Amino acid sequence: MKVAVVGATGLVGTIMLEVLEERNFPVSTLYAVASEKSVKAGKEVMFKGEKHKVVGMQDTINNKPDFAIFSAGGGTSTEWAPAFAEVGTVVVDNSSAWRMDPTKRLIVPEINADVIGSDDKIIANPNCSTIQLVMALAPLHEAYTIKRIVVSTYQSVTGTGVNAVRQMKDERAGVEGERAYPHPIDRNCIPHCDVFMENGYTKEEMKMVNETRKILQDDSIQCTATAVRVPVMGGHSEAVNLEFEKDFDLADIHQLLSETPGVVVEDDVVNNVYPMPRYAEGKDDVFVGRIRRDESKEKCLNLWIVADNLRKGAATNAVQIAEFMVEKGLVKSQGVGA
Repeated sequence: MKVAVVGATGLVGTIMLEVLEERNFPVSTLYAVASEKSVKAGKEVMFKGEKHKVVGMQDTINNKPDFAIFSAGGGTSTEWAPAFAEVGTVVVDNSSAWRMDPTKRLIVPEINADVIGSDDKIIANPNCSTIQLVMALAPLHEAYTIKRIVVSTYQSVTGTGVNAVRQMKDERAGVEGERAYPHPIDRNCIPHCDVFMENGYTKEEMKMVNETRKILQDDSIQCTATAVRVPVMGGHSEAVNLEFEKDFDLADIHQLLSETPGVVVEDDVVNNVYPMPRYAEGKDDVFVGRIRRDESKEKCLNLWIVADNLRKGAATNAVQIAEFMVEKGLVKSQGVGA
């Protein structure tokens, strides 16, 4: 397979290259795509022990890659994804550009990969916070039917990008530098992820609401979210309260989540075992713990969900989509490129 990674020099793009290599995705030719500025600067990336010079968008399109995995922002995806699709390339896009387009699939492979068809040329990768949320919720919704979700997120600075990581490191070192946030992030919590909308919620919060309904294929689910940026690296954490149509047994919840592919239950409070972003970093699983009844209301459950937002929340999920399409024969190689 000829594979293009668009945004290859960015934080998520770098992880995408690592995941492609780790999972031994069948890459015959790699196109590391970056901005014209990076191309002119002669930037390089490493893949399978070899250096690859970054290349431009149009040159890559001319080579007709089989897959183009995008992590370069919504504007870039809106402009260039259709051009890739036109030459037969399957685009897996990590931005929010196509997620709520009713003609595009929004995919978490463990949940709804079966809806992908050979005609789908632009496939949306969900928001990182949404991915880890629905990984835990999908089996519970199937068993008990979720009526309402209340979720509060504690999101890693890596979700904002390399500039945010630099800001936090600068602050910890006492160095004045460029800010990614309107306030200091070290020793602080900022209840502001993405831009504010007219309804008072941020775009990140509304992504979780709308994407969750689309992935679980149930618009009747009531959902409300509060997204908070916290001074950690390693992953996003979520405190989740669920209200079900049917009652449940806690032992059954434990068993159901334990049997869900891609989900790991860490829930032994007697021995201080629960998910934490420090230990989720670099892993592809979604970790669930603090599983307990909401004693203030019937048929309600509390969960604590943690995952590495750069891996399962972005890069790994995107590569898994490509793997599924190859496995099911939905993508045929267009020939070995230069």
